[in-house]
Amino acid sequence: MTTLNALLAHAGLPEILPTNEAAHLINRAPQTLRKWACLECGPIRPIRINGRLAWKVSDLQKLLNGEVL
Repeated sequence: MTTLNALLAHAGLPEILPTNEAAHLINRAPQTLRKWACLECGPIRPIRINGRLAWKVSDLQKLLNGEVL
């Protein structure tokens, strides 16, 4: 089980996270994720919920595992 999987299982986190929480999990600044979304230049893409960014935990996990570049 990866570190993120263990964290998610223990913490009971949802399937999506807001930008601040997602950034914390992947050790990036929230503004980095916002830039990825705005410029569509990042390794993962967010979903938008009522105009706000949300990040799929599965995408964050793939990023941490090196499955996306």
